[in-house]
This record gives sequence, structure tokens and C-alpha cells, in this order.
Amino acid sequence: MFRSVSAACFALALAFAGATLPSPAAAQSTRAYAPENLRQLNTSERVRVIEREYSDQSRGRQIPDDQLEFYLDQIDSGWGFSRIQQDIAVSLRGGSSSSGLRPGWNGSNWSGQTLICSSNDRRRRDCRTPFNGRPVLVENLSGTRCQEGVNFGGGGGTMWVDQGCRGRFAEGRGGGWGGNNGQTIRCESQNNRERVCPTNFRGQAVLVRQLSGTACIEGRTWGQRGNSIWVNNGCRGEFAQRQGGGWGGNNPGYSVTCASDNNRQRTCAWDSRQGRPRVIENLSGTRCDEGRNWGYSGGSIWVNGGCRARFGAR
Repeated sequence: MFRSVSAACFALALAFAGATLPSPAAAQSTRAYAPENLRQLNTSERVRVIEREYSDQSRGRQIPDDQLEFYLDQIDSGWGFSRIQQDIAVSLRGGSSSSGLRPGWNGSNWSGQTLICSSNDRRRRDCRTPFNGRPVLVENLSGTRCQEGVNFGGGGGTMWVDQGCRGRFAEGRGGGWGGNNGQTIRCESQNNRERVCPTNFRGQAVLVRQLSGTACIEGRTWGQRGNSIWVNNGCRGEFAQRQGGGWGGNNPGYSVTCASDNNRQRTCAWDSRQGRPRVIENLSGTRCDEGRNWGYSGGSIWVNGGCRARFGAR
């Protein structure tokens, strides 16, 4: 009787111990921190996943900004998490894998029209830019709000960030601007009220500098009516006329896919030299209507309310 009770207690103790000690498979599963389809994550979550995977594979190193931007763009092109994991591994080895696969990331500066520049550990950082004009913020990637003149700025092929600012930047004013002799118009919505500012622009107005904490989004908080610009809901900015000839023409093959996953707002970089975007393919059950659930603001497209579409130049 004593032996049977002891055996039962021993078995119970083993069962309890087995329930509290993770198996090797369970320990390995703790790395499964991202879904295969990274497009269902917002931008900050995508950045976190890529940074963590690179750190894990490189033993704590930080991913270069241009390599991070390359992967963010590839996610929109259809790359899944496993493809990025594999590409990071091959790139860190500096060559081809055993299967002959070469990394999509080639170890040089990413040739896109935007760049990511990061102030790591809140330190000042200088970044080379693929453009000569002044940088404007397209997408804030840090918990710290990036403000021009406060924690980022630059021009002439370089830019700087400081105090924890991390963002994706595009060219603001430069060779593409210059309509109306380079004149800019400042228009400000005070106390969230609408204000109309007259201009003598003959062509399309574009936002060249945001002055407010409130986002200036074309079609939502600012727009153009004939020879006037209107602003609303706290938008304050500087506007200029786009000079069509300065861009060198549109590329008919250029397109950008932008998706509002889980009905959240998303901002996607757009090469302003291609002109204004338009929906060329609606990819969601939700109809994408300009001014309602998508819009364009100098260098970026925003989508919201479940709109997912492929955008091309007008």
C-alpha cells in the first residue's frame, strides 16, 4: 500500500514537472514572433520585426537604415517573413547560399527615392540622401515625433537627425519645384477653422513644408480651389506650384501599392516626379475614393478605411 501511494506521488510529481518545463520545440517557438504575411502589420510593427530578426542573426548588431528600407519596400512587393529571414542570413554571410541564392539586398545604398535616417540612442546622425533638395518627412518611424529644424534637417545631398528621430524622408524642395519663380504661400488654419489663401499659381499646388503638429493631408485638411488654397483642422503649411517640366516626364510603368490593413491609416512613399497618383487597380472589397479613404500629399499617399489599391501616375 505504501509503495503504491509513493509510486503515484512520484508519477504525479513527474507530470507536474513536465508541465512546467518547456520542451525544446516550445523553446524554439518563442522566436515565432511575426506572421508570414507582414503586410497585415502596421509600419512600426514591421520595423520592429525586421530589426529584431537582424539583431538575432547578427548577435546584436543594428540593421543599416538603407537595408531596413529595402526590406520595407519588399514587403509591399510581396515578400513574406521567411523570405526576409533568408535574405538577412545570406547577406550577413556576404555571398551566395548553398542553393546558389544571392541576397536581394546587395550591400550598397538602396537606390529608392526616399531614405530612412535614424538617431540611435538619441545621438545625432548624418545620412547621405539620393536627392539634393531639403528632406521632408514622409513617414515617422519612431516614438519620438520628427520635426524639421528641431530634430532633423539638411539639404545638398546630406541630412541629419537627432534626439531619437527616425523617419522615412523624401525630397521637399529642389529641382522639381520652381513654378512661379519658386514662390511659396503660407496658409494656416487657426483654432481648427478653415482658411482660404489666394495664390497666383497657374498649376497644381503642392505642400512643401508642414508647419503644424496636425498632419496636412491633401483632400482632408488642405486642398486647392482654382487660384486659392484652403486649410482646415489645424493644418499649417507652406505651399508652392509644381512645375511640370522640372520632373522630366512620367514613367508609365511606375506604380505603388498601398494598403489600409485592419482599416488603419497607412502612408506610402510616392515619387513626386511621376506627377499625381491615381487608382489604376482597386485591390480591396472597399472602393477607394480620393478624398474619402485615400489622398496624396507631396511625396506620399495615404489610405484609410480598408482601401487597398495600386496607384499609377496620371
